[in-house]
Amino acid sequence: MEAETLARWQFGIVTVYHFFFVPITIGMSGLVAIMQTLWLRTGRERYLQLTKFYGKLFLINFAIGVATGIVQEFQFGMNWSEFSRFVGDIFGAPLALEGLLAFFLESTFLGLWIFGWDRLPKRIHLACIWLASLGTVLSAYFILAANSWMQNPVGYTFNEAKGRAELTDFGAVLTNPVTLVTFPHQILACYMTAGALMVAISGWHLWRIGREQSATTEQPTAAERIEPSVTEDDVSTHRWSVRFGAIVMLIAGLGVIISGDLQARVMTEVQPMKMAAAEALYDTAQPASFSVLTIGSLDGSEELFSIKVPHVLSFMATADPNGRVEGIRDIQQAYEATYGPGSYTPNIPVAYWGFRLMMGMGFAAMAVGLLSLWLTRRNRIPTQSWVRLMFVVLPFLPLFANSFGWIFTEMGRQPWVVFGLLGTASGVSPGTTVGEVATSLITFTVIYGVLAVVEVKLLLTYIVKGLPDVTPVEQTDDEDTPLSFAY
Repeated sequence: MEAETLARWQFGIVTVYHFFFVPITIGMSGLVAIMQTLWLRTGRERYLQLTKFYGKLFLINFAIGVATGIVQEFQFGMNWSEFSRFVGDIFGAPLALEGLLAFFLESTFLGLWIFGWDRLPKRIHLACIWLASLGTVLSAYFILAANSWMQNPVGYTFNEAKGRAELTDFGAVLTNPVTLVTFPHQILACYMTAGALMVAISGWHLWRIGREQSATTEQPTAAERIEPSVTEDDVSTHRWSVRFGAIVMLIAGLGVIISGDLQARVMTEVQPMKMAAAEALYDTAQPASFSVLTIGSLDGSEELFSIKVPHVLSFMATADPNGRVEGIRDIQQAYEATYGPGSYTPNIPVAYWGFRLMMGMGFAAMAVGLLSLWLTRRNRIPTQSWVRLMFVVLPFLPLFANSFGWIFTEMGRQPWVVFGLLGTASGVSPGTTVGEVATSLITFTVIYGVLAVVEVKLLLTYIVKGLPDVTPVEQTDDEDTPLSFAY
C-alpha cells in the first residue's frame, strides 16, 4: 500500500472511533441539564436520581471522547501536513474559537458541575451544566464550519505564490450554506442518539423489573435474576425515563428528516456528484426515482436489479417532484472540462449504501421509539423475551446512523479533500513513509481497542448498578465528593 492509502485508513479509523462519543456527549449533556432543571423546579427525587445516573454515564463518555479527540489534532501534522498548510489560514479562526470559547465552557463549567454538588447554590450549579451543554453545541458549530468549508469553500482567496487558501471573510465561513443545514441536522441526530440511550438503559431495567415481578409464576434463569431488588419508585422512574427518551428520539428524528431534506438540496447545488453517487445515478434523469434497493456490479458501474420509488429523488434534490437530477457521467464530463483529466467519481457502493444505512437505521430507531411508548403505556412493564434484545440493539441504531452519515459525507467528496481546490492525494505529508504510517496506524488501533474495553466496562458497571441513592447525608466542608449522591 502507499502512504496515502494507509493515512486515509488511519484518519478514517480514528475519526469514526472518536465520533462514536460525540453525539452521546452533545445529546446527553442537554438531557441531563433538562432533568436537573425538572428536579430544581419540582423537587421530585426521580429527576435527581436520573440526573446523577445519566450524569455519571455522560462524564465517562466525555472523558474518553476528549482523549480520542486529542489524537485528531496530531493527525493533521503527522500525515496531512500539506492539507494543514493549505487550509491553515481558514481553519485557524473557527478552531481557535472552538478551543478558546467552546472547550473553555465545556471544561470549566463541567468541572464546576462535578465538584459543585452541595457546594454551589442550586441555581448556579444548574447553570453550570447548561453552560457546559452550550459549550458542546458551540464546539460542534465551529468544527462543522471548518468541515463545511472543505465541502463548499467560501470566503477565501487562493494565494498562488504560497499555494494555499487565505481567509477573506470569516462571516462567510460561519454562514456557509452547508454549515447552516448541517448544524441542525447533526445536533438533532445527537439528541436522537442520547434519547435512544436513555430508552435502552431504562428500558432494560424495566424489563428486568418485569421479569422479577413475574418470577412468582415463571422461574427466571440465573442470568435473568435481579439483584438487588427494586422499589416501586424505581419502576416509576425508569418508566418515565423510557417515555421521555422515546419522545426526545421521535421529536429529534422528525427534525433530522426535515433538516436532512434541506441538506440534500444544498448538497445537490454545491456537490452534485455526491448526490448522484448517493443514488448511483449514472445517467441524468427528469424526473428521477429514488432507489430503495439496487444490486449492481462490484464497482457500482452497472445496475443489475433495483426497486425504485418514482419522483422521490427529484423532490429530495430539487424540491420539485419532476426536477432534473444530473447523473454521474454528465458530471464527470463537466468536471474534466473544469479541473482537467482524471476520475472525479467517488466510491459508488460506499456512497450508495452509506446513504441508505444512515437513513434506514435512523428510521428503525424511530420505530423502536414508537414501540417503546406502546410497550410502556398505562403503567405497563414489558416482559417479553425479545424486548431485551431490542433495548440492547437500540442505542447502536442512531449511533451507527451518525457514523454512516459522516462516512458518506467524507467519502462522497472524494477525490477532493477540499472540494474543487485540493485533491486528497495532494494533502498527504510528502516525507511520510509507509512504515511510519503503518506504525502509527497499528499503535492507535491498539490503544483505541484498550480504550473501548475501558469505556464499555465502566458504562456497564454503572448501568447495572442502577439508580443511585439520593437520601440526604451529612458532609463536612473538606469532603471531596464529585457527583455526590446527597443533595
